[in-house]
Amino acid sequence: MAKTTKKETVDNKNKSKSGAITSWKMTKQHNIVLGCLLVLFSVALLVAFISFYIYGQTDQSALSALTDRSEPVQNWLGKFGAYLADLLVYQGFGLAAFIFVRLFFLTGMFLILELSTKKLKNIWFWDLFVIIIISVLFGFFATSAPELGGTIGYELNLFLQDYIGKTGTLLSLLFGLIIYLIFKMKISPDKIQSFFDNTKREIRSDLNATSSLNKEKGAYNLEEFAIKENEELDDIHLKTPDSQFEINKEALKPTITHSSEINLDPALKPIKMDIAPASKEIVSHTESFVIEQAPEEDIIEENLASRLVADFGLFDPTLDLSNYKFPTIDLLKEYSTGGITINQEELEENKNKIVDTLRNYKIEIAQIKATVGPSVTLYEIVPEAGIRISKIKSLEDDIALSLSALGIRIIAPIPGKGTIGIEVPNKNPTMVSMKSVIGSAKFQEAEMELPIALGKTISNETFVVDLAKMPHLLMAGATGQGKSVGLNAVLTSLLYKKHPAEVKFVLVDPKKVELTLFNKIERHYLAKLPDIDDAIITDNAKVVNTLNSLCVEMDNRYSLLKDAMVRNIKEYNDKFKGRKLNPEAGHRFLPYIILVVDEFADLIMTAGKEVEVPIARLAQLARAIGIHLIIATQRPSVNVITGLIKANFPARIAFRVTSKIDSRTILDTQGADQLIGRGDLLYSNGNDVIRVQCAFVDTPEVEKITDFIGSQKAYATAYLLPEVVGEESGINLDVDISERDTLFREAAEIIVNAQQGSASLLQRKLKLGYNRAGRLIDQLEAAGIVGPFEGSKARSVNILDLSSLDQFFNNEQN
Repeated sequence: MAKTTKKETVDNKNKSKSGAITSWKMTKQHNIVLGCLLVLFSVALLVAFISFYIYGQTDQSALSALTDRSEPVQNWLGKFGAYLADLLVYQGFGLAAFIFVRLFFLTGMFLILELSTKKLKNIWFWDLFVIIIISVLFGFFATSAPELGGTIGYELNLFLQDYIGKTGTLLSLLFGLIIYLIFKMKISPDKIQSFFDNTKREIRSDLNATSSLNKEKGAYNLEEFAIKENEELDDIHLKTPDSQFEINKEALKPTITHSSEINLDPALKPIKMDIAPASKEIVSHTESFVIEQAPEEDIIEENLASRLVADFGLFDPTLDLSNYKFPTIDLLKEYSTGGITINQEELEENKNKIVDTLRNYKIEIAQIKATVGPSVTLYEIVPEAGIRISKIKSLEDDIALSLSALGIRIIAPIPGKGTIGIEVPNKNPTMVSMKSVIGSAKFQEAEMELPIALGKTISNETFVVDLAKMPHLLMAGATGQGKSVGLNAVLTSLLYKKHPAEVKFVLVDPKKVELTLFNKIERHYLAKLPDIDDAIITDNAKVVNTLNSLCVEMDNRYSLLKDAMVRNIKEYNDKFKGRKLNPEAGHRFLPYIILVVDEFADLIMTAGKEVEVPIARLAQLARAIGIHLIIATQRPSVNVITGLIKANFPARIAFRVTSKIDSRTILDTQGADQLIGRGDLLYSNGNDVIRVQCAFVDTPEVEKITDFIGSQKAYATAYLLPEVVGEESGINLDVDISERDTLFREAAEIIVNAQQGSASLLQRKLKLGYNRAGRLIDQLEAAGIVGPFEGSKARSVNILDLSSLDQFFNNEQN
C-alpha cells in the first residue's frame, strides 16, 4: 500500500474545504425567510412612498438630522421610511419608484414558491426598463413637479434634450414604449386585427339572434327595412353626381328670429318616412283606492301650519322693498334691426369652395346644408359612404385657406346628428344686442332660479342657462376678447330677473375699473364685510377676509339647513315662506350669494394659497346653500386654473385664446383658439361644447340700469357678511424664552442684517428645512422682532441694527 506524502495530504484537505464551500446553496428554509423579508420590505416601501406624497415636504428638515432622535417625522415608516422615500422617489425615479414595490414583492413570492428564476430575471429587466422610461416621461412633461419624475428622470430628460432636443427626446421615449409593448406585452398587428375580427363576429351573431327573435314576435326586420329604404332612395335619385345644397326657408320670417336653413335646389326635399307602430291593445284596469287616517299629532301640526298661513299668508321676502320696480327694457340699446342679413352670394360661394376643396382630396358629398347665425354660418355636410371622418377633420387648414377666412372650426361629427359641421365666420357679422336677448320669450318665460342670457347660438336662438344648476362658472380668454362684457351680461341678466331680496353679489375687481358702475346699487344688491367702506373689493389684501367670511356664511347656512331638516336652499326658503321655521330660533330668508372675480390670475399671483383654498372649499360645498362662483381670468394656465379648481367648475366659458394648450386647459378640448373674438365664445357644461355669440352690453347701458335701480328706495345698508376673526400667527407662539430654538439669536441677526423677514432667507443662510425656518419666523414674530404675515410680501423688521438687537436681548434677560 503506497504511502501518501505530507503535500498530498494538505492538497486533499484544501480540495475538501473548497468543495464544501462551492457545494453550499440556499435551502428551502433560507428561501422562505428571504422571500418573506422581501415581501414585507415591499409593503414597507409602499407605506413609505404613499406617506411621502402626503408628508414629504414636512419631513424635509428631518432628513438632515437622521441621528437626532428628538426631530419628529410624519412618515408612517419613521425616519428610515422618510430617507428611503426621499432616496428612491425624490432623488430617484419619482412615481415610477412604485414599480420597485412590485419587483420586491414578486421576488419574494418567487423565492417562497421556488419558481423559475429565468422568468424573474425577465421581469426585473423589463420593469427596470419601464421605470427609466416612465421617470424620463414625467421629467419631460412635469418639469415643475420634481416628485413626479424624480431627480434621475429630470436629469436624464435634460441630458437627452441637450443632445437631441425636445422632439428627439419625445420620439426616443415613444420608441422605448413601443419596444416595451412589442416585446413585453406581445402586441402585434395580427393580434389587433384578430381582436377586431372577433368583436365583429360577436356583434353579427348578436344581431342575427336579435333579428330572428324579432321575426318570431312579428316585429320589423331592421336589415330588410334598411335595404328597402336604400332601394327607394336610389329610385328617386337622392344621391346625384353633384353635391346638393339643401335650402329650407320655412323658419325665415321678415325679422328672421330663427335659424336660416337655405336650399339651393327646392326640388330635392328630405324624405320623411312615418312608420306606424303595431296597434296595441289598450286594457283598462280599475284599482282599489285606500285612504289611511294620519296620526293625531300629524293632523294637529298640519292644521297649525295651515292656520298660520291662512291668517298671515305666505312670508314675502320682498315686502321691505315692495314698491321696487325692475329695470325696463327701454334702458337697453338696440344695435341692429334684430334680424340676420342673409347674403345668398356669400353662402353659394362658400358652399362651392368647400365642395371643391373636398373633391380635390377625393371626398364626395351627398348633401350640404347651411345654418346662418349672427356671426358664424354652420355648413352641415353628409359625406358619401366609406369616407372617414378623420380625413375631413385633417383638412381644416386647407378649407380655411380656400375660404380665406379666420376661425374655421370643424365638428366631426355633430353630437346628436349624422352630419359633419364646418363653422365659417360671416363677412358681415350681426351684433347681438342685450336688448334682443333680454326681450326674448325664452328668457322672459324661463322658470329658473338664476337665469342667465349669454347671447345667441349659431341657429340664432337665445341661449339661456341656469347658474344654480351649473353651479359655478369659469370664464377665460385673452385680453380684449369679451370677458368683462360677458360678466356684465351675466350681472345684467340677473338684475332684470331677480328682486334685491333674492340675490346678492360679492364683486372682486382687481382692475378697479370694470365693475365700479355697480357701486350705485350697493344697498340693493351688493354684499360686503361690516368694516369695509367700498362694497366692490379692489384691494387684493381684503379679498382673503371676504372669502373666509363667505366660508363662515356657508357653515352658518348649513347649520340652518340642518336644523330645518332640508337639503338645499330652495327647500329651506320654501319652508320659511310657509312659516314652518321660527325666526326667533335664528332662521331667516336666505338670498342667493354670487361671488364674481374679474381677474383671478392677479389674486393667485399676490395671495396664492390663501385665495385658492377658500375658493376651492366654496366650490366644493357652497352649491346647496346658494353661494355660486363666477371666476374670470385672462391667463388660463395650469398654475392659475389648478386641477382642484377645474374639478369643481364643470361649467366653463372660453373666449378666444392664443394657443391650443390654453384651450385644452379651460375646456379640455381644442377649439377656443379658432374663435374670431369680439364676444365669440364656447360654452361647456360637461361633454357638449356650444358656440355662442355673447350679447353686447355697453358701459352707458349698464350705467342707465344702475342709475334706475339706485334711484329707488333701498335697504339701510348693504347685505352684511359675518365678521372673520383674523388669525394672528405667532402672537401666542413660544412665549416662554426657554422653549426658543437654539438658532434663535443667529436667525435674528440674519433677519436684522438683511432687513427682510422671510423663512426662505433663513433656509438659505442657516441650511434649514422649511418647517424649522417657519418655526423660527413664528418665534421672531412672537418676540416682536418681525411683523405679521402680509401675503406674498416679506415681513417687516422692527429692529433697525445689530446694536438695537443686542439691547433688545439684554432687556429681555433683565
